[in-house]
Amino acid sequence: MIIVMKQNASQEAIEKVVSTITSCGLSTHLSKGEEVTIIGVIGDKSRLNTQAIEGLQAVDKIVPITESYKLANKKFHPEPTSVSVRNTTIGPDTMTIMAGPCAVETEEQLMCIAKAVKKSGATILRGGAFKPRTSPYSFQGLEEDGLKFMQTACAETGLAGICEVTSIHAVELATKYVDMLQVGARNMQNFELLKEVGKTKHPVLLKRGLCATVDEWLNAAEYIMSEGNPNVVLCERGIRTYETATRNTLDLSAVCVLKEKTHLPVIVDPSHATGVRSYVEPLAKAAVACGADGLMIEVHNDPAHALSDGPQSLTFEQFDSVMTNLKPYVALTGRK
Repeated sequence: MIIVMKQNASQEAIEKVVSTITSCGLSTHLSKGEEVTIIGVIGDKSRLNTQAIEGLQAVDKIVPITESYKLANKKFHPEPTSVSVRNTTIGPDTMTIMAGPCAVETEEQLMCIAKAVKKSGATILRGGAFKPRTSPYSFQGLEEDGLKFMQTACAETGLAGICEVTSIHAVELATKYVDMLQVGARNMQNFELLKEVGKTKHPVLLKRGLCATVDEWLNAAEYIMSEGNPNVVLCERGIRTYETATRNTLDLSAVCVLKEKTHLPVIVDPSHATGVRSYVEPLAKAAVACGADGLMIEVHNDPAHALSDGPQSLTFEQFDSVMTNLKPYVALTGRK
């Protein structure tokens, strides 16, 4: 439930409500607007004497929350959240571009790509050091060596770095080298992994599971946030349907749904969604138009020989063209 305070309620009145709630063994989450404060109640609500709360002079009303996710819920936190990643911000006023190879292959390759994507306007370098692959015989990533290459490329270019983590061991390593952790689609409901990234102070990009509903996705975000990490960004990357023309089916309606349900930033990955480089630009434009806060785009110096996801990776020239062609769409949304 949430407790809506009356306009311009005093700090003393807010603290009295919070004290009443915590004395019942529950915890609170405060969201302060310019005029109204909302107090979210977290825990077993049967312990709370709601009549006593309603009787407090500065309380306007109590609103029940039916959804199982609380901290990620827009009712708890009406204002949109911005997440800082090194020297960039993901939120309602910006269009954040994450770009780079699906998999880190060599230090020279990554440095070359990092310089190219930065020149075209990306602010976050993506690169996989741990690769969960369908086949056990496919390239699995360079692990710590790949992370070291990420750290070097980011130090050289000033870009922030993001890398997928697939295990608790990977989390322990990645937090030493990159600025943001990514939980991939296959691990969206790996609850022990979600708890582990929630215990870190690193921002987390949470991709939607292959067959996950929006509510399941938001409950996965709740796992991270309930461990004390509020810096979660959601990424729509396509879901599995009966259609085979593309790798997955990009659900752009999810962006609109999420904007109503959660305060968390939402970005779109048109590369993994389609698996086809020629579809990346039109769907990137559509994602910007429907309210996404950013894009994740795969870029490679030699897609034909990429060790992972070459068919969906853009060349430097193609990425630069996409970034140029996106500018009018970004401007129309009032973002930078």
